[in-house]
Amino acid sequence: KLCGYLNKLGIKGPIKTWKSRWFFYDENKCHLLYYRTAQDINPLGSVDLSNASFDCKVENGEGVFEIRTPSRVFTLKAISKQAMMYWLQQLQVRRWEFCNAQSRFPVGSSQLVNEPLAGRPNVVDNEDFLPPVKTPTEAVGLKAASLPAPQTSTALQNISLKHPWTEIQNTVYNICGSKQLWGKNGNVFSFSEFQEHPENPDEEQEAEVEAGCAGQFSLSCVSVFSAELLLNWVRKARWMNSGFPGLPEELSRERNPMDKVSVLQQQILTLTEEVKSQKELVKLLHKALEAAQQEKRVSSMYLTAAEDKDRLELVRHKVRQIADLTSRLEALEQEKKELEQILTLRDSHIQELKEHVQLLMEKNHAKQEVVMALTEQMAREISDPPQEANTIAAETLYKQQEEIEHLKDDIDAYKTQNQFLNSEIHQVTRLWTSVAENEKALLMKCACLQARNCQMESKYLTVLRKLQEAVPGLPSSHAELVRNLIQEALQWDVKEEAEEGFNLNAVSEYDEYGFMTVPDYEVEDWKLLAKIQALEIKSNNLRSQEVVEKPLRDRWNSVGELSPSAELKSLIRSGIPVEHRQRVWTWIVSRHCSHLPDHYQRLLRQSKSTEHPACRQIELDLPRTLTNNKHFSSPTSQLIPKLRRVLLAFSWHNPAIGYCQGLNRLAAVALLVLEDEESAFWCLVHIVENLMPADYYSDTLITSQVDQRVFKDFLSEKLPRLMAHFEQYRIDVSLITFNWFLVAFVDSLVSDILLRVWDAFLYEGTKVIFRYALAIFKYNEEEILRIHDSVEIYQYLRFFTRMIVDGRKLMNIAFNDLNPFPMKLLRNRRSMHREELEAELCELEQIKAAYVKEKAEQGP
Repeated sequence: KLCGYLNKLGIKGPIKTWKSRWFFYDENKCHLLYYRTAQDINPLGSVDLSNASFDCKVENGEGVFEIRTPSRVFTLKAISKQAMMYWLQQLQVRRWEFCNAQSRFPVGSSQLVNEPLAGRPNVVDNEDFLPPVKTPTEAVGLKAASLPAPQTSTALQNISLKHPWTEIQNTVYNICGSKQLWGKNGNVFSFSEFQEHPENPDEEQEAEVEAGCAGQFSLSCVSVFSAELLLNWVRKARWMNSGFPGLPEELSRERNPMDKVSVLQQQILTLTEEVKSQKELVKLLHKALEAAQQEKRVSSMYLTAAEDKDRLELVRHKVRQIADLTSRLEALEQEKKELEQILTLRDSHIQELKEHVQLLMEKNHAKQEVVMALTEQMAREISDPPQEANTIAAETLYKQQEEIEHLKDDIDAYKTQNQFLNSEIHQVTRLWTSVAENEKALLMKCACLQARNCQMESKYLTVLRKLQEAVPGLPSSHAELVRNLIQEALQWDVKEEAEEGFNLNAVSEYDEYGFMTVPDYEVEDWKLLAKIQALEIKSNNLRSQEVVEKPLRDRWNSVGELSPSAELKSLIRSGIPVEHRQRVWTWIVSRHCSHLPDHYQRLLRQSKSTEHPACRQIELDLPRTLTNNKHFSSPTSQLIPKLRRVLLAFSWHNPAIGYCQGLNRLAAVALLVLEDEESAFWCLVHIVENLMPADYYSDTLITSQVDQRVFKDFLSEKLPRLMAHFEQYRIDVSLITFNWFLVAFVDSLVSDILLRVWDAFLYEGTKVIFRYALAIFKYNEEEILRIHDSVEIYQYLRFFTRMIVDGRKLMNIAFNDLNPFPMKLLRNRRSMHREELEAELCELEQIKAAYVKEKAEQGP
């Protein structure tokens, strides 16, 4: 058992005193309990060691150390340096054992949480910081409990004034438990007489009612009696702890007859003092008895009164007595205050006189010392001047040697302190590492639970959607219930979550770039599908957080200077983390576009001075740009003016294209990621002039039409079953995919998947758009093949991109399942279909010319 006496520093205002306390370590709670003596049963307080740190400072003195808890600092003092080091080492070991035991999860926890915590040591390793300290049996352990408590300078100094009731309980226990001084019934008074609750409360209440007006006097007597009784208990406790447990034992210990006589004399004095205190107690009891008898007489007169008039007269008499006593009491209190003020003035005057006398005495003493020093110096100079110099040198040398010895002691003390602090830092670091591992395991478990919650909510919404489809066939009450459930499911309850301080919904309203996770569609069915998709995406992200996303983020963190390589290409295809995306996009654009100095500012000045023909169309398209993004949804958004300037600058930069519908969405995505409008301008230039083929955004959109024919060829080769299904029901996929290619999937895919597509698209080019377009159809191939109606197929193709929830799966299909996908094949197919399309357009022009000529010949 870790227990023993230590001195505890008590602070009461400006007064600081050392109090002896018996400390005992509680293994169950990792608390260090402290008592006034080892025989006490109730502790005065406790110190929580589970979150505490220990420190010892040389400047505090020998044996002094500190226990720092989050709420308080306890300063303790051992009897020696060895005892202090023993306490510190043992407290470290106990803290480590408790924290290591607490860090383990119960048996019912999941395997995912328990795996990182397996195989941890339960005890502290033998560190080399500080050698183990031997147990000081004279100051620590159960044997120390039999030794007398260390005595303080005054008897009352060791009593805790903050815990009077605990002191009384411990004192009563010690008095009742000591059979050597009293027998079973040898107490001066019985403690049962002073219980808080009487044995018969009804009789006592009746007595109080009958006592009537005499209650105040009785209360004052009882209060005085209780105070004297408390003083008597404290005296008895002091006598019990004064070191005389019994006469026979004490006499048997002493061998010298003189010592025996002195012990007996001291015990006689103690017993004499006890007899005096008992006499005082008897006097107090007599006073209490007289007060009770007087109350009894008054009550008897009140009860024996014949008529109500007599009783009323008695009551009035008592009221007059009370008023008289009250006035006398007020006069005495006023006189007391006046006397206290006079006494305070006199004390201050006396204190000033004492200070003045002390100052005069100090001056006189200083003058006398100066005179004596000068006299001795004169005598030494007259007698032997060389001897004085030698004496001074010897004294200086002696002082230096003493100082050197003190410095050596300080060095040893600081070395010991350094060793202990190293041990403390090492152990605290290990505890912090253990807590960090526990936190990581809990976060993983929380992510799994959130993912499971998202899946359950997604399934719930799916069931609601199935019920929504079956609403026409349900009874009216059931149909109304389904509609209410759907309305509740579509509400976000963001305000309520913010007021509660935590988020019960795993899906936030906006993502990192401001895109709505559940777009505000007008069709309720689409709203439900969007929320299902958002929950599924959140669930997949949470499940892949530790397995995929964290290793990928670590790989990106290790990438220094960017340079083209196969590894960088693989990383970009996997997706760029949010914190690295802006830097990587800027690097990609700067590799292909040489930023001309002041070129963008010159274009802005030109757009201000001269209105471009496309200015009106740009203004019409601005409110329709990324309506599901909070940075563009309002005309007063900060990015709207930036987008306007970027589009106007590009229209002057590339007069051949000017402005084409779709460029606004490309520039908006670039602004969201790059934030700087000039960087977004050069990103738009890179997409239109470097990545996309020529004439992609011209008036005829001829290259865009060519890419649709090339895509149909690839669709027939990579997904023949699906293409045959489209041909069977005469489905023209270009009605759906044309906008994909024109704006690189903007407003078609959810933001998380869209930005991953753009990562690879900016680095590799338009081949990525073909890969992802094919991957989208393959991702939903089985669902499309189950639909056997052309109208339903078109309806499904309108929103089926919003049903993609697993971005990793889509990426694997695009870059692994669709291989090989050579760029040379893409260029050849484009050339072939461009020739065919140009020939068809030429033929159409000839037919148009012939038709116009024929109409002109026929005349009006």
